[in-house]
Amino acid sequence: MELNIHHAVLGAAFAMAAIMGAVVHRTHFCTMGAVSDWVNFGDSGRLRAWLLAIAVAMLGLAGLEASGLVQLDGTTFPPYRSPEFNWARHVAGGLMFGTGMTLASGCGNRTLVRLGAGNLKSLVVLAVAAACAYLFMWGDGYARAVQPLLAPLSVDLTANGKSGQTLGDLFGMNNAKTGLVLGVALLAAIFANRQFRRSPEHLLGGLTVGLAVAAAWYLTAGAPGLAWQEWAQFADQPPQRVAPQSYTFISPLGDTVHWLGKPLDLRRIDFGMLAAAGVVFGGFVHALFTRTLRFEWFASGADVMRHVCGAALMGSGGVIGLGCTIGQGVSGVSTLALGSFLTLAAIITGAAATMKFEYWRLMRAV
Repeated sequence: MELNIHHAVLGAAFAMAAIMGAVVHRTHFCTMGAVSDWVNFGDSGRLRAWLLAIAVAMLGLAGLEASGLVQLDGTTFPPYRSPEFNWARHVAGGLMFGTGMTLASGCGNRTLVRLGAGNLKSLVVLAVAAACAYLFMWGDGYARAVQPLLAPLSVDLTANGKSGQTLGDLFGMNNAKTGLVLGVALLAAIFANRQFRRSPEHLLGGLTVGLAVAAAWYLTAGAPGLAWQEWAQFADQPPQRVAPQSYTFISPLGDTVHWLGKPLDLRRIDFGMLAAAGVVFGGFVHALFTRTLRFEWFASGADVMRHVCGAALMGSGGVIGLGCTIGQGVSGVSTLALGSFLTLAAIITGAAATMKFEYWRLMRAV
């Protein structure tokens, strides 16, 4: 088989994701854990690491756009900057995902890392989430159960003279300059905490995730991405998902189930699937070399049901909300898309509310 630009892009996606997976395992970078630490203990360390990832990704993309190395428009996957703004979809999907990741003990990225480190509970979570994501992406789950309810609430921003839903578009500002200002302001707020500045693990985790997201934007929307898209246009059988994109970890699960329907059809193997595989591989390699590879299973039937319900909410909510804590919470927010900010807020709200409810139920049972 002759290697081409498509293989190079997918290989780079895998390699960068493997590095991210190893660092996430090393630093315990976890978006669900970040909300839990903040809500239950008032510890903002991991939350600031998440915000650092956002700031670095935002500054990276803003710098790429300001220099002309990357030009994003409504053709990204998913369409972050689309002028079609369905606020209800972002809120509903985010709340579902936030609740789900709490019940399932972690978001999509963290679950992939744990699988690589030997956690077999994560295999069940991923299987259920993948099945639900497939149903809503490739089946008629979204069209029949969700779209009739949420589509009427969508707002066409072009009718209001707006070209897209980014903060720059909405307020008549340049997106690159807006991203640079917001990114610097966010960095200043993050590093105002002395304890965070003295935490190498949090710094490493946030920097790595943010840089990986920014690098993926260049890979798929910069010079390599343009060559990749041009190659796909003239390919006899173009593969799926050839578009500007960065890391996200729910839609690739649905795409994996789609590929398993015809495993010999290599056109179905896409950027996101290789990224997910890379995260698992990176988590495995780090766990192996640090001798932290541990096989873990469910403690009880109730534990099984909790994780299965959480996985179902993550898989369906991640599709409805167009992303997860990385896909919307870092990649999407880096584009300054209003929908991404809304989904991120809904995810945190759903997770925090679920944690508070579980604490209330625990105290009531005592």
